[in-house]
Amino acid sequence: MAFGFAQAFRTFGRLALAGAIGAGLAAGDVGAQQKTPSPGSAKALFAGASLPTQGPAQPIGFYAKGCMTGAVALPTDGPTWQAMRLSRNRRWGNPAMIALLERFSQDAVKYAGWPGILVGDIAQPRGGPMLNGHSSHQIGLDADIWFTPMPARRMTAEEREDLPFISMLQKDKFLTVNPKVWSQSRARLLMLAASYPEVERIFVNPAIKKKMCDTWTGDRTNLGKLRPIYGHDSHFHIRIKCPPGAAGCTPQAPVASGDGCDKSLAYWFTPAPWAPPKPPKPGAKPPKPPREMMVSDLPKACAAVLDAASVASMQAATYGGPSAASALAAAPAAAPADDIDEALPDVGPIPNDKPALQ
Repeated sequence: MAFGFAQAFRTFGRLALAGAIGAGLAAGDVGAQQKTPSPGSAKALFAGASLPTQGPAQPIGFYAKGCMTGAVALPTDGPTWQAMRLSRNRRWGNPAMIALLERFSQDAVKYAGWPGILVGDIAQPRGGPMLNGHSSHQIGLDADIWFTPMPARRMTAEEREDLPFISMLQKDKFLTVNPKVWSQSRARLLMLAASYPEVERIFVNPAIKKKMCDTWTGDRTNLGKLRPIYGHDSHFHIRIKCPPGAAGCTPQAPVASGDGCDKSLAYWFTPAPWAPPKPPKPGAKPPKPPREMMVSDLPKACAAVLDAASVASMQAATYGGPSAASALAAAPAAAPADDIDEALPDVGPIPNDKPALQ
């Protein structure tokens, strides 16, 4: 990959912030996303909905500006997955997304040498903007998968809340994958996720994208689906296409052809993403401060989604039927694959989960 990485690294090597930047987004961005929203804001109203709507499943609007109807919940436990951070109530999604996650978890054991996946945030019961952590995940077609393998036992609810993230990056180097943490099985996991036709994008940290560009020797057909963006160093973010017949879903522009190991990747290793905004021209009006997103800013149908009748219970809307919500809870976890990588090192810092834009 000879497009200026060496020069970029030399430049950033002289910056005292290199280590802190490489570990994730600036801490101030996290705080900005976690300010308490106004009671009538879209964040507050959609976060307050504890159950999905009745009726057919439909994504409404765009991934970062929408809502959904008829969501189903990923079961808390499965033979090859465990849901994390249960208190957030964000394991809801379009049935197409939940079905893919279950299939992916099974294929990860069978084809990637992975013992099972840990599933992070998907969406809220009715989608919409979240109180913190994400700008997307609003229509049930996004999901986060941890780079931490599933343990060979069922974790308690408390453990799922407290288990720290493990960054794939080195603390003392700018955007550099830690060779003591990164593994070939993680690379296989990413390429397996990218192999499904319905998967449109997979967001990873730019350092992870570069690592894949430099080292992946298998079929590179789907490598272009791995999209670099800050954060995403302890998990990766799967985004699927609008399901067939979802007329209210706004699609994203297709990923450009090629493997993405080009100037578009080199950009992330230059000073440009960190450059301060240009000063306003003399006499220009100062820009208006950003305001909270209100329900009126979302597609019109989202107001009706908030007012729609709820399903009877979480169990009734769990994917696979009511019994799926509890039938697997006591089942033993899948045994680790024989070729799983060496034991994980100590956990690193908890990074910001999401950048401002996706």
